[in-house]
Amino acid sequence: MAELILSALLPIVFDKLASAAVKKIARAKEIRLELKKWHRSLTQIQNVLTDASQKEVTEAAVKKWLNSLQHLAYDIDDVLDDMATEAMHREFTNESEATTSKLRKLIPTCCTSFSLSTSMDGKLSGITTRLQELVDERSKLDLTVKDGSSKNKNRKYQTSLVNATSIVGREGDKKNLLNKLLGDDPGSQIYSIVPIVGMGGMGKTTLAKLLYDDMQVKEHFELKAWVCVSDDFDSFKISKEIFQSVSGETKKFENYNLLQEALRDRLKGKRFLLVLDDVWSDSLEDWETLVGPFFAGAPGSKIIITTRKKELLRQLGHKHPYDLQKLSHDDALTLFAQHAGLNDFDSYEGQREHAEGIVQKCDGLPLAIKALGSLLREKVDEEEWKDVLNNDIWKLEDDGGIVPALRLSYQDLSACSKQLFAYCSLLPKDYIFKKEDLILLWMAEGFLHQSGTNMSMERLGDKYFQELLSRSFFQHVPDDDKSLFVMHDLMNDLATFVAGEFFIRLDMGMEKDVREEAFYRHMSFVRERYITCSKFKAFETTNYLRTFLAVPIVVRDRWQHHFLSSKILVDLLPKLPLLRVLCLSKLGIDEVPESVGNMKHLRYLNLSQNSITHLPDNVCNLYNLQTLIVSGCNMLSKLPDNFFMKLISLRHFDISDTFLWNMLPQGIDELKGLQILSNTIVGENDNFPISGLRNLKNLQGMIYVRGLEQVKSARDIREVKLSQKRVSGLELGWRDVVDDLRNETLENEVLSALMPHSDNLKDLVIESYGDKVFPNWIGDSRFVRLSCISLSRCRNCMFLPPLGNLPSLKKLFIKDLDEVKDVGSEFVGAGNGPAFPSLESLCFQDMRAWEAWSTTVGGVVGAVFPCLQELTLENCPNLAVVSLKALPSLRILKIENCGDGVLRSLTRVASSVTKLSIKRISGLGDEVWRVVMEHLGAVEEVKIEKCNEIHHLWKSEAKASNVLVNLRKLEVWYCEELVSLGEKDQEDDSSWGNLLTSLLIRDCNNLERCSCPNSIEELNIDCSSISFPEGGCQKLKSVRIWECNELVGKEVEKMFLSTSMPMLQEVSITGWENLSKIIGLACFDHVTSLTITSWQGTDASFEHWPPRLHYLDIRGSKKPISQWGPQNFPTTLVGLRLWGESAEEDDVTSGTQLSHILPKSLTYLCLEGFEKLETLSVGLEHLTSLQHLDIYMSPMVKDLPDKLFTSLLSLTIVGCPNLKEKISRRGSSWPRLSYIPSVEYIDIDCFHSVYSD
Repeated sequence: MAELILSALLPIVFDKLASAAVKKIARAKEIRLELKKWHRSLTQIQNVLTDASQKEVTEAAVKKWLNSLQHLAYDIDDVLDDMATEAMHREFTNESEATTSKLRKLIPTCCTSFSLSTSMDGKLSGITTRLQELVDERSKLDLTVKDGSSKNKNRKYQTSLVNATSIVGREGDKKNLLNKLLGDDPGSQIYSIVPIVGMGGMGKTTLAKLLYDDMQVKEHFELKAWVCVSDDFDSFKISKEIFQSVSGETKKFENYNLLQEALRDRLKGKRFLLVLDDVWSDSLEDWETLVGPFFAGAPGSKIIITTRKKELLRQLGHKHPYDLQKLSHDDALTLFAQHAGLNDFDSYEGQREHAEGIVQKCDGLPLAIKALGSLLREKVDEEEWKDVLNNDIWKLEDDGGIVPALRLSYQDLSACSKQLFAYCSLLPKDYIFKKEDLILLWMAEGFLHQSGTNMSMERLGDKYFQELLSRSFFQHVPDDDKSLFVMHDLMNDLATFVAGEFFIRLDMGMEKDVREEAFYRHMSFVRERYITCSKFKAFETTNYLRTFLAVPIVVRDRWQHHFLSSKILVDLLPKLPLLRVLCLSKLGIDEVPESVGNMKHLRYLNLSQNSITHLPDNVCNLYNLQTLIVSGCNMLSKLPDNFFMKLISLRHFDISDTFLWNMLPQGIDELKGLQILSNTIVGENDNFPISGLRNLKNLQGMIYVRGLEQVKSARDIREVKLSQKRVSGLELGWRDVVDDLRNETLENEVLSALMPHSDNLKDLVIESYGDKVFPNWIGDSRFVRLSCISLSRCRNCMFLPPLGNLPSLKKLFIKDLDEVKDVGSEFVGAGNGPAFPSLESLCFQDMRAWEAWSTTVGGVVGAVFPCLQELTLENCPNLAVVSLKALPSLRILKIENCGDGVLRSLTRVASSVTKLSIKRISGLGDEVWRVVMEHLGAVEEVKIEKCNEIHHLWKSEAKASNVLVNLRKLEVWYCEELVSLGEKDQEDDSSWGNLLTSLLIRDCNNLERCSCPNSIEELNIDCSSISFPEGGCQKLKSVRIWECNELVGKEVEKMFLSTSMPMLQEVSITGWENLSKIIGLACFDHVTSLTITSWQGTDASFEHWPPRLHYLDIRGSKKPISQWGPQNFPTTLVGLRLWGESAEEDDVTSGTQLSHILPKSLTYLCLEGFEKLETLSVGLEHLTSLQHLDIYMSPMVKDLPDKLFTSLLSLTIVGCPNLKEKISRRGSSWPRLSYIPSVEYIDIDCFHSVYSD
């Protein structure tokens, strides 16, 4: 589908050819004639692209011609971009002319072999020659000038007829829409619109047919008409079809006016139903041209519109049309079976498994399900079903119309939108992304340059994004605040299909499928935990890449780590001089290669969430750089001098969560195009006073303002005109010191002057504000998008602002408001509707003066907190009165360091809580807790911590079973006085907690006994005595027992001997001497992870290890490891951790003393605490599958197993000082280590501090 990229790229090339910068360089180098030839040839080619796009599907020669043209267009664009960059360089340096050698350096590597003579022979003339050859070939291929594109004529022939018995899963949709069709309209409305919206193939037309053919509908409406509108909104044709349907006549009309009058007369006084199926137009003018006769109908008339596009509906006032959802899995499977010719899968068990997978792949899209079901109707061989499951649906014979159905949506897009959509093929399936992130990439690739518009690139990108969203190419992530998006799998497949050979996404393990001879221009790769050089082997000989993109772009899980081999940075990146986009976020990088500063085309550089300490000085030379993201680089403390002097194109700069939090580089206020200045700290300091924001007129995104106590006059703040800047987030802070120097009145004036534009603000943070009250704009209902607020350390504040008025507020955090005593009607606000209508999460912390909280007094009307799902109260010790209305949506309740009255009051009004966590609740004794328990019928998880007045959680286990009927998980921590769970525990009573699957009891030092129910799956406990149900715990999956004394050991042994325990997978036991007698029994047959600690057996050899064992951790053995005999480990063992520190005589000095117990199946090996170990250069060479090697606290080690380096993915050294320099980036071992994605050395002190936190 090269045509799509060409159609969008050629206008950009034409704009560059016409630009003043390129013309200036062309005149200086006498290449104007050459560029004119390019323009003329490209114009001739552009004229035949429509014809070529239609023929490339069936004619291989045309496809090859288009691909060659596309590659050449890329090369031309690179040359022109070089010239534009040279012009910027000259303008900056005021050079009057450049030498021939300088321009030669600017031409990309595909064009570096020419000399710049006056006739511009060599490579530039070579491009001209290639262009002319393509022009000549155009005639041989019989390509001609054509307008328009092919249409899918079958869409025109959709009718209202339907076989209702074949429709699956739309009963609920039909019922909801029938209510809309048959219901009365408000006021004097003659007709109303019932819109059905959804992506192609979702079943909109089918649902409309069901409604149209319904008997109630037939009886309710006097006239009915069905018109398939499709992509050609012809008002005359539509009106004519409606007239023929309602009149039964085939009358001819000389003009449109006569037709409309005749239609009006037929509809006059009649209640009618019209179905306008598959409407593509988003023109309000089209609609107004059509609807005149409809106003003559009777009230209650309805018009069903089915469409993929929401724009027209939005203009007509339909903000929430009926959005048709995908089928449920069961309905989808039923539909698939129906079209595959199967009544059910009872007789086709083999096919059922593949059918499940195929249905999953179709993701509830009826069209795809029916098409693939029909495809398999005549295929009875299981292998054929398997092939369909594993194949790309776009490679299958498309008899079912999946490709045309979705491609029709694609063909209707503009050339630019097609290109933007194809670019999304770089995004992995199910990837959740933000609109802003994608627009920055589009912008960097040059897709958002459009002549004839004054819109910024960001606004233009937003316009195109909204178009793709309205047509279902993108979808909102369910249950999100509408800021996150995802592509349907089939849309992702379509993007890959149309992107062709210019785009490639390296999914997990895909490197073997990359063609080395291909000339890819855009490449993304899905992050794996460890990324080696082999993944990019195919790119070692190409230098055409424009995109080197790690996805996901933003890793939201802070504990998730990824590592990129440094060889890729050193060896591959210098070979990619044409990059526009370079994203290396969260890849474990600690040093940015100098080659990045030489990428003069670079527009987008993302180094976020890495361990870099500085940027290379030559990054300052990136004239074209638009976006620089170093957020989360928490070791970055310095930027190059004069950083912004040459970054004249910079528009987005993100330094959030770095050591640069309190400084801004000089010159930043001169960047007139800067729009995003994320997490920038500005205040009244010498480096960048807050008044400097005045010059950044386009500023948006998140702004952080610190040091506001230094502001001397609110006038300085007002000059910034923050209310005119469309910031989405605002964080404001004063110094957290309350003294006589604070001017409360001035701080109120300053905060008032900092009021932002109300239309865009989503996040607001205010810290250490000093006045007693907040300005009126805090809580003003005009802030309709404000969804997250944090108020903290406002220690003089006596009253909370009326935040209940905010319609979109979802998260609210309030902390350290030391003077607030009462929270009531002033907090709820004065609105007539529900207060806090959207609030989902509310947290109060460290409110030490707070005494009363009420929503049931004063002027409060209507519901309060109707959507609240999570409530947290921490350190509110004086809160005594809690009087709230019912909290019907509350699911999570966390209370810490409060009185028992708070707990009792909240559990009474929150009967739907499923997760309860309490800590340090004063006054919470046995009786009070049992009163609380009466309201916990819905609770599924309970965590109790440091409640030292509880002795027993319940009177008896029978009582617990009657009250905690849904309890699935129970955790009890540090409850010093807890004796047992039940006061009257019965011997062997396992009837309680029939649903309890997880039980954790730790550090309850007086716990005497504990009984486990039959249902337990996860057990983590330390106590003096334990009992298990008769017959053992058949469902137990994980058991961890600390300090296994003799009494507990007997019970555990009894349990293991009494049952086979088929579910048991993980076992960790400390101090159990009889383990060797049990470990070979059938109860361990399914164990995959085993940890043995402080085992004092005299012999470390076991006759039998669990046959499915994957991971083994042995520590605290009485016998030195070197004296162990050979171990009969299963071949499944891949992970082994050995500890040498606890042996009485640790005499291991060499790896050879360990080799006899190290199975060659290992992929992970950790050696810890071998204090005499000196060498590992020998003894480990048989571990050819080893991928991860950890060496901890072995201070004598001097060398490593060099022969294993090429296979390793990670090497971690802790507390081995002799290795520190060797494995450093400039150490003697580094050339051999550089292939390993993750090489890390941690000093012993740092290691202990991390693990003690």
